[in-house]
Amino acid sequence: MKRTPLHGWHKGHGANMAEFGGYEMPLWYGSAKEEHLSVLTKAGLFDTSHMAVVEVKGSNAFHLLQKCFSRDLRECLGPTKRPLTPGNCVYGVFLNVSGGVVDDAIVDQLDENHYLCVVNAGMGGVLTQHLLDHAEGLSVHIRDLTDEVGKIDIQGPAAAKVLKKVLQDPGAVFEGMRYFSFKGHFEDSSGPTGTVLLKNNIPILLSRTGYTGEFGFEIFCDPTRVTEVWEMILDAGRDFGITPCGLAARDSLRAGAVLPLSHQDIGPWPFLRNPWIFALPFNEDQTGFTKDFTGGEALLEIHDADYTLPFIGNDLRKVPVTETTTVQTLDGSPIGTVLTCVTDMGIGKVEDKIYSVASPDKPVGFAPRGLSCGFVKVKKALKAGEAIRLTDGRRAITVTITYDIRPDRTARVPIQSML
Repeated sequence: MKRTPLHGWHKGHGANMAEFGGYEMPLWYGSAKEEHLSVLTKAGLFDTSHMAVVEVKGSNAFHLLQKCFSRDLRECLGPTKRPLTPGNCVYGVFLNVSGGVVDDAIVDQLDENHYLCVVNAGMGGVLTQHLLDHAEGLSVHIRDLTDEVGKIDIQGPAAAKVLKKVLQDPGAVFEGMRYFSFKGHFEDSSGPTGTVLLKNNIPILLSRTGYTGEFGFEIFCDPTRVTEVWEMILDAGRDFGITPCGLAARDSLRAGAVLPLSHQDIGPWPFLRNPWIFALPFNEDQTGFTKDFTGGEALLEIHDADYTLPFIGNDLRKVPVTETTTVQTLDGSPIGTVLTCVTDMGIGKVEDKIYSVASPDKPVGFAPRGLSCGFVKVKKALKAGEAIRLTDGRRAITVTITYDIRPDRTARVPIQSML
């Protein structure tokens, strides 16, 4: 197994380690529940250096990404569908010719002909080859930066307050920093997005993104300085109750925020009939796409794709996700498979209404025990509110199809409101 630069810190601080994406990563330190709750109420810090970055640069960089990435970069920002511009980023997927997912990614535009694709652990080489396969005759340079970029995520309502203590010029950095925008670079260079420095003159790329559904940032830096940045942020966040978090909390938080895990909730099956089809460049009447792209033609010809749907449980009980775990109707008829089943420890039901521990209107004395949640892939369309049964043959739970899971998420809250 590979190791991130923070591996020694994790081992030295009692982390429970396990393999993920080819890396030995921390699952939790003391309590996955407390780590989950810290992101909803204070701040959590995640080692995400196992993720990969692929650089796409050159006069045909835009053309290549338009051909391979699902989002139409000419009209992908905000409700008015503005074009992607330097300092902004967008979520989407890279598809194969059959319309299945190679990987999902966030694409950052650094300059007119310069992009970064942030992909999942172990996928840097895969995406690089995928792009090379479609780059024949194009003037473009593709560079796999796997293990050459350090990455840390700080997530939670106190994230900006913590970073304010370690940034050299927090006022300038935070000014106008919208959701899915970024500033700076992880190399000591300036450009259209400026230079962002930490107190020790450490250059970073600071992105207002994350994988929890909550307010926060992703930090990219030189891997040789990751431990220094990690410890600096933990020290600055001590008064705000910051907590180092492992992958268990990351998984339960992202599921509660209706975010997919690549190669689990999305994969080599058609990218259709799921909560994330906003990542496809549909035209206004949903009859076609606004551009031609790899996999797009296949998707338009598929009319029998499975349905991927979120669900919410009645309590914290969950079922293990195995090859034999099935989705059934209440009368026991099998209709599909379970993709993700976790427990969001920050939510609970009061008189059939779901609240988060961070909900401003939560009842007095609200103390959630958690609710199971996740995604199923089924053969038939199911409506929100429809009950189904999940079972691995030994345990069975009844859950309900839903359009959303954890309420009152803060990812999109204006940054000034969090300072």
